Amino acid sequence: MSSLSAPQTYRRFLVLTALRWLPVGLVIPIMVLLPLDRGLSLTELGIAASTQGLVVLALELPTGGLADSLGRRRVLLAASVIGIASVTLFLYAETMVAFMVVWTLQGVYRALDSGPLEAWYVDATLAADPDAPLERGLSASGVVLGLAIAGGALASGGIVALDPLPGVDALAVPVIAALALQLIGAVGIAVLMTEPARTRGARAAGRAVLAVPTAIADGVRLLKRSRVLLALVAVELFWGFSMVTFEGLLPVRLSEIVGDAEQAAAITGPASSAAWIASAAGAAVMPWLGRRLGIAPTAALMRILQGVTVVGLGLFGGVVGVVTAYLACYAVHGASNPAHMTLLHRQVEGPLRATVVSLNSMVSQPAGAVGLIALTAIADGTSVSVAMYVGAAVLAVAAPLYVPAWRQERRHRAAVRQNARPSARSI
Repeated sequence: MSSLSAPQTYRRFLVLTALRWLPVGLVIPIMVLLPLDRGLSLTELGIAASTQGLVVLALELPTGGLADSLGRRRVLLAASVIGIASVTLFLYAETMVAFMVVWTLQGVYRALDSGPLEAWYVDATLAADPDAPLERGLSASGVVLGLAIAGGALASGGIVALDPLPGVDALAVPVIAALALQLIGAVGIAVLMTEPARTRGARAAGRAVLAVPTAIADGVRLLKRSRVLLALVAVELFWGFSMVTFEGLLPVRLSEIVGDAEQAAAITGPASSAAWIASAAGAAVMPWLGRRLGIAPTAALMRILQGVTVVGLGLFGGVVGVVTAYLACYAVHGASNPAHMTLLHRQVEGPLRATVVSLNSMVSQPAGAVGLIALTAIADGTSVSVAMYVGAAVLAVAAPLYVPAWRQERRHRAAVRQNARPSARSI
């Protein structure tokens, strides 16, 4: 795959993960509050933001196939350019149409960005060490992701509270910082992410693009053949629908409690920071839980527990109670994601890895679009708490979809005990 050793790949993967998610941490506390502050209603915000999921639905598989055929580094560099354009427009957007364009560009960015870095890490690691435990790197990535977003969110809250740039809306200053960091992230991809050249010249690149439909078809056939993989991808429908409850509605819930958008943003920043530290802690303990319970049972348990924590977000009536539930939600979230992705990577060989990760992401994004429209409409029509209860129920009912993976895991363990020594790729 490349000349990098497994430890070198591991370190570069974690650095690139940090550069990817630190700008996100800066924007999370104000992502909802800034459009609302500029005049959008919750329903308008939900409609505008839903365009991201619809774009991902259209582009996720083609971009995953493109990463598998053209190269992960090239696709991530293209994603960085689109991401920079989206954040730049977000800084200036004031109308619903402008915000729809922002989230449309974000959809293109997410579709290009979803899968290539993780696929690069897994393939490069297995090329250097076929017996490397993938859950170690994926869990460490979750820790770094959580800490990066935590640092960004903490900085965002501080920036809003300090209001350091006279003449610039305090809610917009974190966007400026995020833009600068995204530029640094693009340089990081160019320098640190090395892989063998897959194509050279315009003609060869054209052949790689023409190979995309084949990669997509192969990924879909793999999904149809594997009941385990189909169930894992289906989990993302429920998670995608419900994630708006803890990613998007928390600032609105806090604003509802304290009665002021900027005060809510100042609270959301430190709360988001602490939540992502909790997420990092959850990711850190996932391998321990996986060894004792099994990866699939751990993943199922996390979905149920996350539903319970989201109920707490809507149920508690004060800032302390809501923030406590939020921290618990993200601790569970941190353990849930690497468990799910470990199960997913066990089902696929290298050449289709980015395509399958894109399949997984593809279903979560349009489901998130539906969730944004439905749950923000419920919040407008009833209350934010009711919307959170609905999202919590949808989260929890996904747990049984891990049963096929759990049965496969039990068969594998039984085979190991009988010294059958099955191939690691079989799980």
